Amino acid sequence: MALYALGDLHLSFQTDKSMDVFGGVWRHHEKKIEKQVNRLVKPEDTLVLTGDHSWGRKLEECREDLDFIENLPGRKILLRGNHDMFWDAKKTERLNEEFQGRLFFLQNNFAVYRDYALVGTKGYTFEGPFYLNRRGQILGWDEKKEQQARKLVSREMTRLREAFRQAWEAGYRKFILFLHYPPTNILEKTSPFTEIAEQYRAEAVVYSHCHGESRFGDSIRGEYHGIKYYLVSGDYLKFRPQLVLE
Repeated sequence: MALYALGDLHLSFQTDKSMDVFGGVWRHHEKKIEKQVNRLVKPEDTLVLTGDHSWGRKLEECREDLDFIENLPGRKILLRGNHDMFWDAKKTERLNEEFQGRLFFLQNNFAVYRDYALVGTKGYTFEGPFYLNRRGQILGWDEKKEQQARKLVSREMTRLREAFRQAWEAGYRKFILFLHYPPTNILEKTSPFTEIAEQYRAEAVVYSHCHGESRFGDSIRGEYHGIKYYLVSGDYLKFRPQLVLE
């Protein structure tokens, strides 16, 4: 039994939105996902998908994408991404009722893997715009957008604290934290998300959202303050699920 993670599937079986414009790695990427997941993930394994599952804006426009995910091997746990418009944040419980036994939607709740609690939320990271000089040095940024980002971070932290609270009260003391957005932006070494991971002594923080080689280094990768940070964006991994625990 193993725990894997992969993000940013960006499926579009019903909406016909091609990802090819983002580079060759995205050509027929759904076939690459299917091949790599089937090669690695066993029926007894758990696969956490860290957001941006479908381009469909409504649930009915995502049915074939969710069917594709359901038919992948292993237990599938889904996190909400910034493009997952079909997933109303207030209706997570309704989704879990509809897809019970097939898919689990992770938000304001937690899942269990062995003696670990799996907690997660979409998260949020202020991505700019940053104002640069000719040398590429950062001179400043859009303060209004930063203020809005702080509000979104606060909202996501409220959801994350609730998930940790539930898991802690249920007796769990070992945690893996999943985010869609990276835990820090290019200016940050720490954030509320890294702080809560350290507070609960999470073993790993797993995130995605960063696309293209120029963005892969936007946040923490590797070990930091005793926690393992994994970037699991589909194109970064060439759609090969990342082993988190075995």
